[in-house]
Amino acid sequence: MNAGIHIALVGNPNSGKSSLFNALTGMHQKVGNFPGVTVDKKTGQMQLAGQPTTLIDLPGTYSFYPKREDEWVAYKVLMGVDEEVKTDLILLIADASNLKRNLLFCSQIIDLKIPVVLALTMNDLAAKKGIKIDIAGLQEDLGIPVVAIDARKNKGLNELKTALTNIIQTTRSKNQRSFIDNKKLAPAAIDAFKKLYPTHSDYAALHYLMHHEAFPLENEMQEQIEQIEIDNDFNHTKTQAQEILERYSHIRAIMKTRVIEPDPSAKKKRAEKLDSIFLHRVGGYAILLSVLFVLFQSVFWMAKFPMDGIEWIFTHLTTYLNTVLPDVWWEDLLVNGLVAGIGGIVVFVPQIMILFGLITLLEDTGYMARISFLSDKLMRKVGLNGKSVMPMISGFACAVPAIMSARNIENKKERLLTIMVTPFMSCSARLPVYTILISLVIDNKIYFGFLSLQGLVMMALYLMGIIMALLASMVLKWFIKIKEKSYFILELPVYRAPRWKNIGTTMIQKAGIFVRDAGKVIIVISILLWFLSSYGPSASMQKLNENYAAQKLVLANNNSLAANNEALPSNTENTKTLKQIEKQYKSQKLENSYAGILGKKLEPMIAPMGFDWKIGIALVTSFAAREVFVGTMATLYSVEESDNSSLREKLKAAVRPDGKPVYSLAAALSLMVFYVLAMQCMSTLAIVKRETQSWKWPTIQFFMMTGMAYLMSWAVYVIAK
Repeated sequence: MNAGIHIALVGNPNSGKSSLFNALTGMHQKVGNFPGVTVDKKTGQMQLAGQPTTLIDLPGTYSFYPKREDEWVAYKVLMGVDEEVKTDLILLIADASNLKRNLLFCSQIIDLKIPVVLALTMNDLAAKKGIKIDIAGLQEDLGIPVVAIDARKNKGLNELKTALTNIIQTTRSKNQRSFIDNKKLAPAAIDAFKKLYPTHSDYAALHYLMHHEAFPLENEMQEQIEQIEIDNDFNHTKTQAQEILERYSHIRAIMKTRVIEPDPSAKKKRAEKLDSIFLHRVGGYAILLSVLFVLFQSVFWMAKFPMDGIEWIFTHLTTYLNTVLPDVWWEDLLVNGLVAGIGGIVVFVPQIMILFGLITLLEDTGYMARISFLSDKLMRKVGLNGKSVMPMISGFACAVPAIMSARNIENKKERLLTIMVTPFMSCSARLPVYTILISLVIDNKIYFGFLSLQGLVMMALYLMGIIMALLASMVLKWFIKIKEKSYFILELPVYRAPRWKNIGTTMIQKAGIFVRDAGKVIIVISILLWFLSSYGPSASMQKLNENYAAQKLVLANNNSLAANNEALPSNTENTKTLKQIEKQYKSQKLENSYAGILGKKLEPMIAPMGFDWKIGIALVTSFAAREVFVGTMATLYSVEESDNSSLREKLKAAVRPDGKPVYSLAAALSLMVFYVLAMQCMSTLAIVKRETQSWKWPTIQFFMMTGMAYLMSWAVYVIAK
């Protein structure tokens, strides 16, 4: 590690740790991985006491009894057994609005006898709840510096830095008093351990006795500790239970004298009344389905007008550019490559914003956690548990962070199953594909004045992803041979009014990320695709150009003769013929291009599903990102037909050589099912490899999902046709 001071930033999850880390380190941050694990490692630089200081943001944890991989990372660093990450002092974050729960972890850290400063966050929320904390009294009871802060408003940060500086300048010795008498929990075992390793605190000795097998210790030390356990009949479970009871007894005494809390009975009764409705064994599921129904109806209903507006803008922009720009190759690239590709994806931004806004609304009100609780019983039947619901619901937005969030699942088998099935959830990248295909083949009918047929189809696609995920998990659980006891503990958050500013900010941020991330890929794919669809083998292209030039010459001669002979076809009829020649030329040019050759080679494999060679090209390009499907189709059809109609109109008019529509009901349904089930996302496969530390599981995932997609799409096409 670098020279200087090293501070570990720790605290319960969602206690404001990230905000403080950002406020203290600013732009001087670095993100990597802790050695040997997939847990994110955030470090930042700052100055304290005139010395360079490294702040290490450890994963959130509730106590010194780790269950998840990220909790083990924080635990090993705090215990001083991490070989690469060492700390001189600890900056502990505690949520002032939920102090009792946070003080358990705080008391355990105090007993390590490592210098520590406690920063109280969420003070504004505590004040709104009517909670008042005697900070000076709390500091006296705990025996450590306590500072109230608001990292987002930069309040209390100078006082916090002063407290940290004072500890650095005065002492680094383990002179804090103990929170509880740890030695009496196992006196003989602790004495025996400290004869061998006298520098450790009583509480650290206790944890070496409990978890030494998980520490990177030499064999001799492992054997010595194991022998101490045997000789002194050390009981892990009994010792842990006794410790927690004593700590909460002391915490209750502190809360009684140092914290004034309002009577929670009224709020508690209201929450219980709401839970009796939302978590009802029958009515709860009916409400959940209704919420999902409203969500997907809203995605269509609320987004219709802004989508029409964006489509109108890009249509007129294309017309304008075709009018003012010269007829050269770069004009074709700009209009039919970049503008067509980007326009094909930007039009779906309103739907993305609405989807994220509604999901954030559910999280903000506290209902999302109730969905996890409600789903636990069903999830257990297929090998998962209630905590799997959160990553799966997050998968509606994006599978990458959703899979990373599965780290919160303690059970290794359930975590792996969640990772394997989360990509079945229809992410926001699939939304543009669903939307354009539904608009092509499903009538915009409204039933009973509010039921949209298109919204119902959209909901059916999302439900299909959920059902297939559960079925896949049910099968996979028999093949994943990991035996580990499973349990489900969830703290239900309080019901609260949504923070509309937070929802609005999230919608804008997510839309920006979607456009930026999708835009980068689409620009690259559009340029590459324009090149592949505009150029081909020189011999065939030369022959095609010569044939086109000859047809135009014949037409020009006919025009000159028609000017002198009224019996010959008129100029108007010849103009129609010229358009037909140009359309035929562009169509043949596309088929003979590199893209066309690739598509034709793929066509025999995908024809049983009702797809033509252009869809085949889109299936390949959208492996980079699913939303690229729309951009690909926009580019292909713009290269083939340079009229100013919208992509929807071009797709609706597309026909096969036999005159039948390319996007028939059967073909469109088949394509939608394929996109529900197929693993078409390089980023997702990469993150699965990272999280599982193996190429085995992403490989299984790819072939499993692609195979299911092919078979189901074929079946749907055959039945619907």
